[in-house]
Amino acid sequence: MDFAYSERCQQYRERVSSFMDEHVFPAEADFFAEVEANRQAGNPWVPTAVVEALKEKARGAGLWNLFLPESDDGAGLSNLEYAPLAELMGRSPIAPEVFNCSAPDTGNMEVLARYGSPEQQERWLKPLLAGEIRSTNIEARIERDGDHYVLNGRKWWTSGANDPRCKIAIFMGKSDPDSADRHRQQSMILVPMDTPGLTVLRHLPVFGYDDAPHGHAEVDFKAVRVPAANMLLGEGRGFEIAQGRLGPGRIHHCMRLIGLAERALSLMCQRASQRKAFGRLLSEQSVTMERIADARILIDQARFLTLNAAWMMDTVGNKAALKEIGMIKVAAPNMACQVIDWAMQVHGAAAMSDDFPLAYAYTSARSLRFADGPDEVHRNQIAKLELRAQLPR
Repeated sequence: MDFAYSERCQQYRERVSSFMDEHVFPAEADFFAEVEANRQAGNPWVPTAVVEALKEKARGAGLWNLFLPESDDGAGLSNLEYAPLAELMGRSPIAPEVFNCSAPDTGNMEVLARYGSPEQQERWLKPLLAGEIRSTNIEARIERDGDHYVLNGRKWWTSGANDPRCKIAIFMGKSDPDSADRHRQQSMILVPMDTPGLTVLRHLPVFGYDDAPHGHAEVDFKAVRVPAANMLLGEGRGFEIAQGRLGPGRIHHCMRLIGLAERALSLMCQRASQRKAFGRLLSEQSVTMERIADARILIDQARFLTLNAAWMMDTVGNKAALKEIGMIKVAAPNMACQVIDWAMQVHGAAAMSDDFPLAYAYTSARSLRFADGPDEVHRNQIAKLELRAQLPR
């Protein structure tokens, strides 16, 4: 395996890094100020002018839909080539959307690009690729009724559902719960957010943050009727689609977390070199030096583990890389939580305020230990695959 950056990847890294230094990082304070102004005005969910302007600049610079492989609408990068770009974007909470590379839209766009019909792609994929609308994911019950499907269920933590640009949900539910093949019990179907019976009940704060304008919501579906033509790929193919979607999405999450941890380590080093305790700089004290060293080790371990998973996905496919994908999904969020926690200790009480980005970063990293499956689920899967490999049949 060779993790050296390809020439194309290196060129994009330099362009993305320069764009972030010139445009994204300087705009973070204005973004949060605009969100707060919207919050005080009674609606923090409206799109910010700051990010919308940056999106136009990124698109004009050719830094758009970088996640999408094998497509005229994306950069055509492999998972291994895109991973370092996702890491760079992870350093800023606003960067992924600026480049139209934010979750859950990236995964949903990949679903539509791979499995959507021409009609579905025309209606939903094109505006998603253009950054004009947003999307989300739902899971519950699907039942056929003539030329329609009827959906029922309630979903917590529906990412982005509060955003007025969220126009389409990809609803995964059990269409045949009694099927002997448990992998054929689920289906995925497209549901416009303005369909009768679909109600966004409330937003759900994360550790006290409303996470606006993205955020998370509780959504209710009561006898929601959608045309049968909205079914993706075919009835009973939901698990198949999910497996194709979740692999790349987990790679993206993990690389963004590595970028977030890199920023935390940088802040820790800067603060330790400025702050004194007991007459000495923190950077001269052994406990801080050990934590800086351990942070460097943990970050690089997670990076190489993630690059290995990306390389395997590119070379042998998502299914064969299942164990490696599960491993990074456990390793990266735990690593990020630890590194950010150490950075917070160096900053002292200031770390809990909004004067530094560490408190917000910690909530993001901690929440990703639940997203795409909790640690325990991934560990169980890793253990089963390891037992299968180790024990004689």
